[in-house]
Amino acid sequence: RYSLFYNHLKNIEECEGGLDEFTRSYKTFGVNQLTEGGIYCREWAPGAEAVFLAGDFNGWNPFSHPYKKLEYGKWELFIPPEENGCPAVPHGSKLKVVIRAQNGALLYRISPWARYVVREEDKVNYDWVHWNPPQSYIHKHPSPKRLKSLRIYESHVGIASPEGKVASYKNFTYNVLPRIKDLGYNCVQLMAIMEHAYYASFGYQVTSFFAASSRYGTPDDLKEMIDVAHSMGITVLLDVVHSHASKNSEDGLNQFDGTDSCFFHSGYRGNHQLWDSRLFDYANWEVLRFLLSNLRMWIKEYRFDGFRFDGVTSMLYHHHGIGTGFSGDYHEYFGLHVDEDALCYLMLANHMINSLHPECITIAEDVSGMPALCRPVAEGGGGFDYRLAMAIPDKWIQIIKELKDEDWNMGNIVHTLTNRRYEEKYIAYAESHDQALVGDKTLAFRLMDAEMYTNMSVLMPLTPVIDRGIQLHKMIRLITHALGGESYLNFMGNEFGHPEWLDFPRIGNNESYHYARRQFNLTEDDLLRYKFLNAFDRDMNRLEERFGWLASPQAYVSEKHESNKVIAFERASLVFIFNFHPYQSYVDYRFLNRFFFKYKILLDSDAGEYGGHQRLDHNTEYFSEEYPHNYRPHSLMV
Repeated sequence: RYSLFYNHLKNIEECEGGLDEFTRSYKTFGVNQLTEGGIYCREWAPGAEAVFLAGDFNGWNPFSHPYKKLEYGKWELFIPPEENGCPAVPHGSKLKVVIRAQNGALLYRISPWARYVVREEDKVNYDWVHWNPPQSYIHKHPSPKRLKSLRIYESHVGIASPEGKVASYKNFTYNVLPRIKDLGYNCVQLMAIMEHAYYASFGYQVTSFFAASSRYGTPDDLKEMIDVAHSMGITVLLDVVHSHASKNSEDGLNQFDGTDSCFFHSGYRGNHQLWDSRLFDYANWEVLRFLLSNLRMWIKEYRFDGFRFDGVTSMLYHHHGIGTGFSGDYHEYFGLHVDEDALCYLMLANHMINSLHPECITIAEDVSGMPALCRPVAEGGGGFDYRLAMAIPDKWIQIIKELKDEDWNMGNIVHTLTNRRYEEKYIAYAESHDQALVGDKTLAFRLMDAEMYTNMSVLMPLTPVIDRGIQLHKMIRLITHALGGESYLNFMGNEFGHPEWLDFPRIGNNESYHYARRQFNLTEDDLLRYKFLNAFDRDMNRLEERFGWLASPQAYVSEKHESNKVIAFERASLVFIFNFHPYQSYVDYRFLNRFFFKYKILLDSDAGEYGGHQRLDHNTEYFSEEYPHNYRPHSLMV
């Protein structure tokens, strides 16, 4: 694997002027405004017989501006400025690349490198709009320094409003970012930014890889949003989809040059049978140029601070993880079933980011557990900084669905939360957007279900279902936060137990926006119990910011008692104690601890401000004693 990576890198250095120049291709491909007013256009269309540029600027004459054919399937065109010095292609004008296919047909296509595409309400397909404003947004604030502890707020701009509509970048900037900051999150991960024609795809059927989605606003609106986040000290990550692409041809990459291949494998290998999408040919030189330049563009032009790579499992294996289980045995990760070209691309991407932008962060969404995916490329690893701990949410779902409270297995919970590869960093989460989607249920909805509609008012008696749901929601999130990894992630709204599910407008729900929104207003109503969960999540994050347990070594678990249903562990000089027993409280409970300290309560899920029963006195001091317990010299009694 390393040899394959090294050969690619060597060729880039020798043939393309180095990695820096190779990944700046977004400045030369597509349609680019030159400083002297001219327009330079370049495309890669190896299967085309001829290529032209048409648009508003030439009255949509498909033949007046032909491209010149270069070697290796490239085509270029230079359009001089007008006699008065004005650009030949004005800002805001519509364009199309016209391809004469091998069968003689004329195909009107959007450039794969297009920066801005829009869809008019009465149309189905997107239009390519030349984006070259007289004055682009100028960033005012530097990017935050690389974080030691990542507390990630997974977000979708379009649903970030209580109103049933597509929300905007502006709304996120002025209404949601302050909320994220107040909740103690220091990183926002933005989903569905790369342009996607189908809103209900959640952004995972990308049609224009270099275009920020216009349904939320303009590119400058997104730049302002990221700049404001940086002013608050918030790191901004992009959910990048390089694992597959939409099958759209009119406004996507598919059949761009009239052939079945171009950017993708031809035939069966180029199609994902479950996602109904196209699969990239990562061995192709121009595909590498396209994807690596795409990452570079989002960093340089928009100032993103890193990426969460979606669908990494699908990329790593020829079987794409379909119908395949992973036990952890090494034969599952090494063999002919591994797509070495895709893995090499990921290594190149991480090497490029780490070399040219060492402050940036990369995260792998991989369910397989590929060894060394988060080790440096120089060690033969994948080069990612973090990987998602995807077994954790599945474990919580299994426990809540299948087990009675008295049957919860403490050892199994601890094993799932601590079972991670040595010296590879994991992002722990109790639930993400996956659990919020229609067809699944959030933790809050699994715990409280229909009673969330009737019994979340503080004016109503606290029912056993709501009481149990509120307490377990807090405990599950805290133990996941503190024990499950080196970073933590939460999907927007889940911090306060957002009711119901997430469902985008589609034919199946009569194009309704009712479930495509986040009801942040529920936390602002003092008569609703959502405020308790919101406050606990905020104070949990603030406590981590103060003590930094995510950046500390893995926790020392001192107790996992099956009959008492108690889990205790130490991390970052703090002691965490969880009583998961459904009805038993304890007095003078002794457990071992490693450090001879005096302790006070810092965070209590039973506190009144978090909807608890206030059974603990926060003025109490607890002292370590030289009292042997569980074969250790020190112990603590609480």
